[in-house]
Order: sequence, then C-alpha cells, then structure tokens
Amino acid sequence: MTWTVPDASVKERKEPEPLSVSEAIIVIKESIATIPLLTVVGEVSGFRGPNARSGHCYFDLKDASASMAAIVWKGIYLASGVKLRDGMKVQVTGRYDVYKGSGKLSFVATSLTVAGEGDLRQKVAELAKKLEREGLMDEDHKRSIPRFCTRIGVVTSLSGSVIEDVKRTLARRNPLVEIEVTGTAVQGEHAPATIVRALGVAASTNPDAILLVRGGGSFEDLMCFNDESVARAVAASPVPVISGIGHEPDVTIVDIVSDRRTSTPTAAAESVAPSISELQMAFNDRVSRLAGAMEAILSEYAQVTDGASRRADLAVQNNLRQWRIRFEALAERKCLSDPMYLFVSRRTDLLQTEQRLHDALPLALERKKQTLGHASERLQTAGTKLLVPYEGQLGVMAGKLEALSPLKVLGRGYALAVDSCGHVLKRSRDVQAGQTIEVRLAEGSLAARVTEVAE
Repeated sequence: MTWTVPDASVKERKEPEPLSVSEAIIVIKESIATIPLLTVVGEVSGFRGPNARSGHCYFDLKDASASMAAIVWKGIYLASGVKLRDGMKVQVTGRYDVYKGSGKLSFVATSLTVAGEGDLRQKVAELAKKLEREGLMDEDHKRSIPRFCTRIGVVTSLSGSVIEDVKRTLARRNPLVEIEVTGTAVQGEHAPATIVRALGVAASTNPDAILLVRGGGSFEDLMCFNDESVARAVAASPVPVISGIGHEPDVTIVDIVSDRRTSTPTAAAESVAPSISELQMAFNDRVSRLAGAMEAILSEYAQVTDGASRRADLAVQNNLRQWRIRFEALAERKCLSDPMYLFVSRRTDLLQTEQRLHDALPLALERKKQTLGHASERLQTAGTKLLVPYEGQLGVMAGKLEALSPLKVLGRGYALAVDSCGHVLKRSRDVQAGQTIEVRLAEGSLAARVTEVAE
C-alpha cells in the first residue's frame, strides 16, 4: 500500500527550523492520522492483559520478519469475544497512533477476530439463509413461553460457573422454581451431538422451558451453536428453548431459531423467573387496574343512578303539577267553591221533578185504569168463549173420577188403612205388631194400633 503525506510541515524545508519534542510528536500524529484503516494479520507475542485497572490489552503483532506494538481497548476486546494468548494468529483492523509521553508508535485496534474466521462466518451465513428459507427463523414458528415458569430445564456444561450462576439466579428471584439440569459439552468437535441429545433428555422431563446456556468465548468456541443439527433440534423441540450464550457482538444461529434470545446465562434465568419484587409490582399493578376498573364501573353506575334520580324527581314534579292543575280546576267548580249553591240548585230541581210527578201520576193512573178495564172485559169475554167447549168434558171426567174415587167405595162401608207416612197399606207384611196406623172412613178416620199380623 502506498500513501502520501499531505501536511507541508513534514516536507523538506528550505530553511529548517528546530522543533521541540512535543512539536515533533504533534507533527507525526497529524501525519499518520491521514493513513486509512488497515487490516493486519499477525501472531500475538508478549501479550499483557487485560490490565487489572483499565482492562486494556497490550501485545506485539509480528510475522516472520517484522513486529509492531498493538493496543486493544477494553470495550473492543470484550466485544470481540476473543481471548488473546501468545502464539494466536489474529486479524486486527485499526490505525496507527503515537503516544505523546514516550513517542512510541502503536497500532490501535478497532476490531479483532481470529485469523481464518472469515471462512467460518461465511459458512454460518449460508446456513442461516438456508434455515431462513425453511421458515425456522420466522416469528410465527416461535413458541410462547409462560410468564411464570415453575419447572425449568437447563442444558449446559456441568463444570464451570455458568450452572452455578443460573441456579443462584433462579433461587434468588423465585425459590419455588424447580430446576432439572442436563449436562452437555458446549465446545469442541463432539459438542453438537451431545447438545442435541441433551435437549431431548431435557424435553422428556416436561419443563415449562429449556435454558440452553454457556459462558462467553471466541467465535470458534461458539461454533457448536452454529451447527445445523443443533439449530434444527432447537427449532423442533416440543418445549420452548431460551438461548443464553455469553457473548454480545456475535449472534449464533441457535439464538435466531430459539424462542427467546438473551445475552447471558444470568439473563436467560432472569427471563423465566420474575423476581418477588416484580411479582409484587405486577400484583399491585393488577390491583390498581382492578380498582380503577371498579371505580369506573361505580362512577358509571353513579351517573346512571343520578340520571334515574333526576328523571324520578322530574316525574314526581310533573305528577304533582298535573294534580295541582286538577285540584285547581276542581276548586273552581261551583259545587266545591259554593256547596250551598249546589244544594239549593239540586233542591229546586227535586221540587220541580216532584211537582211534575205529582201532576203526571193521576193522569197516568187514569189512563192505566181505563186500559186495564178494557183488557179485563176482553179477557172475560174470551175466557167465557174458551171455557164453553171444555165444561161438558169436565163434567163427564168428574163423573168418572167420582166413580173411581176411594171415597166413593168408603161410602159403601169400606175403610182405607194408611201408615204413619200416609202410604196405603195393601199387604199385612207392610206393618208390624204394635205399629200405629190410620183407618180412614167415609166420614172421619180412626187411629188404631196393630196387635197381630196375619198372612
């Protein structure tokens, strides 16, 4: 690469002027500031860091024939996820700078990766596109995670601090959460197969969610989480999977296909175990909202009640007004305002009616008397005419009845015996000895007692 120095202060001077050391350093800084970003591949040597106080890293970047001082600031180093060590081949992008205090030229990194990482990233990107086309990264494919989990499966290495951090976090935030830990390798050639197997074992315990977690590491260290078999196992898991890979700048394929991605194992544990204070806040919020809703309902009912009360008052007032109008109308009537007037008026009417009746009654009686006289004469004449044909028949029938009359027989010396009920005695068995009977004669009757009954 070739470059030029535009600053005239470093060009050859016709009449050189002496500079102080500070001025010379300033000239050099201004000159190298024009150099564009450089990407350098070399081997780490003399690594010192991270510094206990600042967290910065210092080392030499060398190849077979040259060496230069390099600096990686704390933020860049942590973001890279690379753990530098002597002999590691790295790719550093940055620019040169001069330290004013010593005049030392150093290469200050703006990014840091392990050499050869580019090929791996390309493979990961191709796999990501493949899985994306299949829909494994779609939001619709992700499963919902219960807000309050009571049983958690954890898939991670059984060695190291990660599992203890997860247990400690869950116990601190919600001691009631039950934890099922399934051990697996989280780095190396055999890690993908063990992770897939561990996910199956964890799902078989029927937890509410599975935490797939590990601590931070370099891009190469995390390659098992970019493995296709692991990604498909996460996507196909019957239980929601939450990833908590301890790195920030790089996102693994597992992070994308998982149902929830968190930045660290601790964050993963916190996401499924709301703290007691959060639960209290949520409860208080629900109570507050419930109280607000009840207050709104009561306010609405109060408005309805007030409206009904006002309508009732208006109705009562209207009724009272109508009754007042009626009473006033009645009060204006003569019969109520002057009762004696009505009495006198009615008395006059009655007297007049009495006089008319008194005058009309003799005439009416005379007319009715005449009418009855005429009707009596007509009835008498008609009755006589009607009775004439039947008088002869009646005489004949009377003679026949008289001939058949028991009284006629009695006149010839016979008697008629009847019991106390007036029934004619026809047979001796109709009476009993000692019974009182009546004996009817042609003239008068006798009371007799039966002394003997003969058949």
